[in-house]
Amino acid sequence: MWLNTIWFVLYVVIIAGYAVLDGFDLGVGMLSPFIARNDREKRLLLNSIGPIWDGNEVWLVLAGGALFAAFPFVYASLFSGFYMAMMLVLLVLILRAVAIEFRSKSENPTWRNTWDWFFFGSSLGITLLFGVALGNVVRGIPLDSSGNIHANLFDLLNPYSLLVGITAVAMFCLHGAFFLTQKLEGDLAARAKAPIPLLMGGFFVLATILVAWTLTADTYIQDNFIDRPWTVVFPLLALASVMLAWKLNTRAAYLGALVASGATIALLIATVAAGLYPVMLPSSTDAANSLTVHNASAAPETLKVMFVMAIIGLPFIFLYTAGVYYFFRGKVTLDEESY
Repeated sequence: MWLNTIWFVLYVVIIAGYAVLDGFDLGVGMLSPFIARNDREKRLLLNSIGPIWDGNEVWLVLAGGALFAAFPFVYASLFSGFYMAMMLVLLVLILRAVAIEFRSKSENPTWRNTWDWFFFGSSLGITLLFGVALGNVVRGIPLDSSGNIHANLFDLLNPYSLLVGITAVAMFCLHGAFFLTQKLEGDLAARAKAPIPLLMGGFFVLATILVAWTLTADTYIQDNFIDRPWTVVFPLLALASVMLAWKLNTRAAYLGALVASGATIALLIATVAAGLYPVMLPSSTDAANSLTVHNASAAPETLKVMFVMAIIGLPFIFLYTAGVYYFFRGKVTLDEESY
């Protein structure tokens, strides 16, 4: 049974890795119309993430593969019950990739402006959709005893889940602004720094409302925090990370603030995971129908083989990711190979 828990932890680590790494990519996309004033500045923003955005999204592919192999029943329920939502996610992911790659294929201003708005809209759409999905998981899903989800797309767009999505937008925009401080110079860098206090304040207010709503609602995660009080360490550390990011920002220590922002994202995801465990998909209709790390996992032999592969493969993934960020460090410059 320990392998089930290990794979749950590994899956949470993968999801957190995607959120931290692709989070600032998405933040840059959402901030771009409000920071860049001309074509050159738009290109600088695009090239700040140019060498790394597609590598960051590999973590999302890894998360899907890990879920399919380790917890196939959860995978089946999510991808069948949330079919329309998943198709929307796929659509905006494709549009975002196309916008980044096609934007500079022509010098026509209309062409470039069109793809700039697709870049913004798809970044916003991905963030909102993932936030809404997380909100529905925390809130509980109408899951029957066969693992079928009885909900349509409009059922998923409930007030609580929309608030999670809006909070995710504020969080990723803040993360993206901190990232841009490391890649831009001059007036453009100053414009990237300007909204940080407002974004941080907005995120803090939204997160506070969300926490209060979660604690007062009749949710499985609330009961788990009461039964396992040690799990409160995760939200407390997340709060400490937010306060640290604020302090570092006031001192213009933006690299440290970026790290603290990433830690906040990872710790918030860990908070949700700790509150849900051992449940992965809580049922809002009957707790007995919930999918857990025990009743939704693959065969022990499969988990063992995957665990060996993870021990061998994950260090290479971490080293590759670290290497890419190291080689493409520094301020953005434009050349003939830039977007």
